[in-house]
Amino acid sequence: MVNKDFFLALDDLEREKKINKEFFIEALESALTSAYKKNFGEAKSASVKLNPEKNTIKVYSYKTVVAEVVDPDKEVSLEEAKKIKKSYQVDDVIMEEVTPKEFGRIAAQIAKQVVMQKLREAEHQVAMSELSEKQNELVTGLIRRIEAGVVYVEIPGSKTEGVMQENDQIPGENYAIGDRIKVYVKNIKDSLKSTYVQVSRSNPGFVKRLFELEVPEIKTGEIEVKNITREAGYRTKMSVYCSNPNIDVVGACVGNKGMRINAIVNELNGEKIDIIEYSENPLEYIARALSPAKVLTVYALDGDKYARAVVPDDKLSLAIGKSGQNVRLAVKLTGWKVDVKSESVAKQIDGELFFNLEKDNFDETSNEEFLSTPDAVENVQEETTAELDDSMDDLLSDFED
Repeated sequence: MVNKDFFLALDDLEREKKINKEFFIEALESALTSAYKKNFGEAKSASVKLNPEKNTIKVYSYKTVVAEVVDPDKEVSLEEAKKIKKSYQVDDVIMEEVTPKEFGRIAAQIAKQVVMQKLREAEHQVAMSELSEKQNELVTGLIRRIEAGVVYVEIPGSKTEGVMQENDQIPGENYAIGDRIKVYVKNIKDSLKSTYVQVSRSNPGFVKRLFELEVPEIKTGEIEVKNITREAGYRTKMSVYCSNPNIDVVGACVGNKGMRINAIVNELNGEKIDIIEYSENPLEYIARALSPAKVLTVYALDGDKYARAVVPDDKLSLAIGKSGQNVRLAVKLTGWKVDVKSESVAKQIDGELFFNLEKDNFDETSNEEFLSTPDAVENVQEETTAELDDSMDDLLSDFED
């Protein structure tokens, strides 16, 4: 059976869809063999072979040479085999073309079904391969639709939509169909029926990727992002480290006149960002993590990774933050439970322990350049004590429990 147009069509698919035609040929041979057996006898040992060079599709039956025939559909006696070819021996396999004239119509129907099925599978595999490279990456997509608060973003380079649930959105942001937005590919779930791509603007990874775009030293690995924690729409704390003493790690992230940090803050619609220089000394790291508040000292308490940070009386509210946000993020960043106390309260609680401590005189120098950048964000030190007092009491009682 010869069908030149069929093989030319496979060549076209290979060029246009970038799918190796061998992928189709193997599937077709298997499907056509099953079709032949179904129509001409399941008991027969047969196989279909496609030959692209000769543009042929042929059916072959094969029988094993045996001394005594038990199954005539699959075996042939040595005596009969030698009539075909004298050199045949027991256990040899005899192949014979048995392509039926009416098999062409059946083959055409099967071929169409198989090619369409395998084409869908191949396109899905190619799409998944491309999507998998975007996992945990930043992409700029087009908002295609918004339904019940869920935003659907077209992923560039694919026909797949990313799904941005409400908890993956930045609070207060407004989205409109046709907008181009940056999103972080948070998760990809593949199934036989569909591919689900979860994208986010609230994930900490989103902020990290933005810094990689704006700060070449982070992209190249000269500056390492040690940890990042975030309450989207409000505040992010990111600790960074550089082994090269000639690089100002915080200054590099902020940029000249705040150029780098401003670009990221604008993308986040004014979200506050604290850039903290990482320290291997956990107590110093905690002090820096409580920035922008000035920390007088930090000392370890009984318990696993439990410390007390002491701040000036007038900076307690700033250290705790609105609704406890500042200390909550510091705890997540450092991995330590941190009890923040004012200097006067610490003296009453710890007495001699506090007075005998060698004061480390921690300050907010690790964040000084960022906080002095006029256009970066609102200076958080302007938050008033009155705004924070209610949440402060609740937070402190939690720590003391």
